[in-house]
Amino acid sequence: MTQNPMMHIIALRREGVPAGIPSYCTANELVIEGVLEQAKRFPDSVLIEATSNQVNQFGGYTGMKPADYRDYVWRIADRIGFDRSRIILAGDHLGPQPFQGQPEAEAMENAKEMVRQYAAAGYTKIHLDTSMRVADDDRSVPLSDCTIARRGAELMRAAEDAWQELHKHDPSAVHPVFIIGSEVPIPGGAQDNEGLQVTDPDAFAATVSAYKQVFAEHGLSDLWQYIIAVVVQPGVEFADADVHPYKRSDALALCERLKDFPELMFEGHSTDYQSPQALRQMVEDGVGILKVGPALTFAAREALFALCHIESELIGDPAKRSNYIDVVEQVMLENPKNWQKYYHGTPGEQALKRAYSYSDRSRYYMPDARIEAAMAKLFSNLEGADIPMGLLHQYMPLQYIGVRNGRLPMSPRALVKDAVRIVCEDYNYATRPGYQTASVLM
Repeated sequence: MTQNPMMHIIALRREGVPAGIPSYCTANELVIEGVLEQAKRFPDSVLIEATSNQVNQFGGYTGMKPADYRDYVWRIADRIGFDRSRIILAGDHLGPQPFQGQPEAEAMENAKEMVRQYAAAGYTKIHLDTSMRVADDDRSVPLSDCTIARRGAELMRAAEDAWQELHKHDPSAVHPVFIIGSEVPIPGGAQDNEGLQVTDPDAFAATVSAYKQVFAEHGLSDLWQYIIAVVVQPGVEFADADVHPYKRSDALALCERLKDFPELMFEGHSTDYQSPQALRQMVEDGVGILKVGPALTFAAREALFALCHIESELIGDPAKRSNYIDVVEQVMLENPKNWQKYYHGTPGEQALKRAYSYSDRSRYYMPDARIEAAMAKLFSNLEGADIPMGLLHQYMPLQYIGVRNGRLPMSPRALVKDAVRIVCEDYNYATRPGYQTASVLM
């Protein structure tokens, strides 16, 4: 059986090497393409992740089941010549989260079926998240570690059974590794950073202890070797307009406690918009898995808006323009369910958030046919245009450097993907000792 490459990261960390890996959580085609293209420069694996809200047995908000998302990522990889075997497919927040309105028995059956489908489709990094209450949980008290761990163990068994069945038909199938932990930030970012607290070291240790005990009670102790990380809050978060930066002094006690568990590392969520130096410090301090999502689509959206401004300068007739920015706004206004609960304030303030919020709720609307058509028209209009270098510099100064130096073609699609690549470079700097980001911008 081929060893899961995530195990190599743990092995390096035991030897004192601050190894880590970014977890690129997205269903956006341009973003995935950009992530994989920049990863072609390196010999190791790249981790692409879907959440339970994006992808589940009912289709999620992308309309994709786990096997569909796998095939979607693979088609993108095949198109750009990226080796499928180098892709670690991952599932995040797998548990009752999409089914919280149901009682435990029903919610857990749905959660187990979702986990089974992820494991059967060959996903090899799975976050078991049972931290949320379901319909018949007592709302007056927090979920106990025991309840969280028991539900996690049930999901672990479902995943293992599905993988064993997969392995019968494909002896080369890689055994998945698992992430546990109940200290999970809100997917996609918080609405504010007030009250942000680093995970208590004793709470982290209690989580591990509860899982080990429940695994033993359920006859799963032999599977503990596949638990490689615990999700904690190391003190990072972002909201609409601000970012809570990592302060290693605040996380010192938590990171010290990790030394008692050499078989584990931390997984950090909501690491979006952190500085490359902060990300590297997180990896050095024990956060070996850095999850990033909205920052990637934010970068792509920012580049598309920049191209829309360039288009407006070059094409005098508004009827011939894509009007991409206006189309995105119109689609979001017509269907507010994915932003209305998150963006507050006056109508003007909400409009600014729809366009520029760090939480980037606009990413939920990118698959809309009207937005896709507007993007295609934007690309078509600019593909044949002679974009003056000074105009490119005005709206896309970093891409200007790449075009000027011959590294980057003057292609609208390539310009957008380069904006995604620049986000990836912060994570390359964090997870690749000795890596320098300045030179790659030239």
